[in-house]
Amino acid sequence: EISACLVGSEMCIRDSTKDVPNSNLFNISVGGSMNDQTHFKNFQYNKGSGTDFLGFDNGLRSLNGGINATLRPMNNGYDLLNNGLNNDWSIKNRKPIADLSLSMNIAHRWVSESGRTLAMLGAVNYSNTYKTYLNMDNNLYGAYDITHDRSNYLRKGVDDQYNHNVRVGAMLNLTYVPASGNNRYEFKNIFNQLGKDRYTYRKGTDAQSDYEESAEYYYQSRTTYSGQFTGKHTWSDTDKLDWSAGYSYANRNMPDRRRYNTVLNTDTNQLEVENLNEINREFSRLNEHILSANINYQHDFAFGDFTPTLKMGGYTEYRTREYNTRLFIYSWKNGLPSNYRVMNVPDELMQDKNYGEDKLYLLEQVDWRNNYEGNNMLGAGYAGVNLPFGKWNIYAGVRFEHSRMELISNTQKNEKSPTSVYYTYDDFFPSLNAAYRLNEQHQFRLSYGRTVNRPEFREVSSSVYYDFDLASNVQGNYDLKAAYIDNIDLGYEYYPSNGELISVSLFYKKFKNPIEWTYTVAGGTDLIYSYINAKGADNYGVEVDIRKNLDFIGMKNFSLSLNGALIKSNVNFEPGSKEEDRPMQGQSPYLVNAGLFYQQPKNGWNAAILYNRIGKRIIGVGRSLGSAGNEVRVPDSYEMPRNAIDLSVSKKFGKLEVKAAIRDVLAEKVSFKQFENTGNGEVQQITRQFKPGRSFNVNISYNF
Repeated sequence: EISACLVGSEMCIRDSTKDVPNSNLFNISVGGSMNDQTHFKNFQYNKGSGTDFLGFDNGLRSLNGGINATLRPMNNGYDLLNNGLNNDWSIKNRKPIADLSLSMNIAHRWVSESGRTLAMLGAVNYSNTYKTYLNMDNNLYGAYDITHDRSNYLRKGVDDQYNHNVRVGAMLNLTYVPASGNNRYEFKNIFNQLGKDRYTYRKGTDAQSDYEESAEYYYQSRTTYSGQFTGKHTWSDTDKLDWSAGYSYANRNMPDRRRYNTVLNTDTNQLEVENLNEINREFSRLNEHILSANINYQHDFAFGDFTPTLKMGGYTEYRTREYNTRLFIYSWKNGLPSNYRVMNVPDELMQDKNYGEDKLYLLEQVDWRNNYEGNNMLGAGYAGVNLPFGKWNIYAGVRFEHSRMELISNTQKNEKSPTSVYYTYDDFFPSLNAAYRLNEQHQFRLSYGRTVNRPEFREVSSSVYYDFDLASNVQGNYDLKAAYIDNIDLGYEYYPSNGELISVSLFYKKFKNPIEWTYTVAGGTDLIYSYINAKGADNYGVEVDIRKNLDFIGMKNFSLSLNGALIKSNVNFEPGSKEEDRPMQGQSPYLVNAGLFYQQPKNGWNAAILYNRIGKRIIGVGRSLGSAGNEVRVPDSYEMPRNAIDLSVSKKFGKLEVKAAIRDVLAEKVSFKQFENTGNGEVQQITRQFKPGRSFNVNISYNF
């Protein structure tokens, strides 16, 4: 893959793919998997909006003319039947048998008689998967009711969610090396397309203890492309130059996201549509383009035995983004008649016979503030020097970045009223990496570096998005500041033999203005999720990394991989803030990754056992309610630890390889909880909980 190289910010693009293959190759593989919570069970989906088999929108959901289409008017709204809209809200059942995955890889190189080399690397992959989450708890709590010793629900729900994902990926890398070998030219391309069709049905109560049933249907397609043309030149033994020019594109299209909500009428014991506003459709689209270029130069000096290296380079990037969304609600000319209120929404009310001039039609809820555009210009340059002093090796450098982001938002709700806000940064980022090598097996290292986390367009925009999972609005914060991090690392590394490593490192990170995801209460019971800066934070701990074969204890062909960390973090706030000092959101106090591997090259057997566990970490930041002197605290919400074990085994039969695996063998529940200390002890409140199920996978590949 081509991945972003985030050295403090969007500084470069690093190619981690091969360029010239060692040998020609053609490989195909076919795989299937089953999940014990999903397959051979009822899977619900919207009958009228099936997912295209290649992960693209099949055209049944889109507005004719695109996101900016002009719809055919009717009364004061829009005609449902003559605007090309798909009005089928019905739900259909199927029983998925298995997930499918396909892949093909090709590698080839051509060498001419004169010594010129042309190489090609290509890959195509496809997957079609299903995932079901049943009886998924989805709750939100207010301050604990101490008087009655009970939880205070702002939302209590149980979700059934059905996900159907289709993914297509492709890669094509071309490399040309002239006969001299001093130059190299590469053209690299990666494309990914992901289509996600999701249906969620929720039952539960709201903050007023009214029973509700609601649903969300949506289809989302994501398209990404990254292309890069690079050159690498060696002029002599002492001078090297490389450069690149790239283009990237990202698109997210969510056509016709539908939601409805019904409330139980306790007098009639029937579910009713209280307000047609709560049946709505939303169309949104995001496009982003990135142009980038960089150049790097290296010169090796020689002053006797002293051989320092000078490195310098520059990077520039221009990024532009456009986000548009349109929301439509339903209306009835003289108000929805009582006999229609009690109709089942997808199967009875939302039918063609109920659309018309005196019946159901669409109204657009115009809000230009939800659309935005943005562009960002980044220019950077760096210089560094590598200094070998006997057993010491020191690399020191500094990078300067100028970033200017323009966010173009609308200030008026009912009309286009673009206004620009600029976020300008001029930053220096020093770095130092010193290593002391005792011998070929033992090494100490000390490093320091400063990095930055700048706000993204979405994080500072005024756009409001309703998140059905959270049952709340999400919006940006235009006052958001960039977060700066100072990183210090002290480590010891031991290399017992080739391919083996034992390392221990101590680390410390000092954050200024860390960006966190949090929420506030609006209207007493409604939540608004957004991003805020804390004053600062500290993060420190120890990490151990072990990769060792086990021959020394008689386990021939076995090897062990272990990575573990203990982390202490603390976020601090300005004096007088209602926030409490606490661990950083999303930071686990510990994590463990372990693997036991068996490899027998002679008979082609491979097997592995993998284990993962993370410590309890804050996923939702708590809040203080009430006035000074009468405050109550809603506690933080935590993602709870769970043990995850994967098993895999493979066997080669000549050019054929068969792999089998079981993912998440224990299938422990995924749980999010908050903890309330009361006079009767600690009370655990479940905010979210579901069973992911275990998956059984088989894959067959053949090398031609």
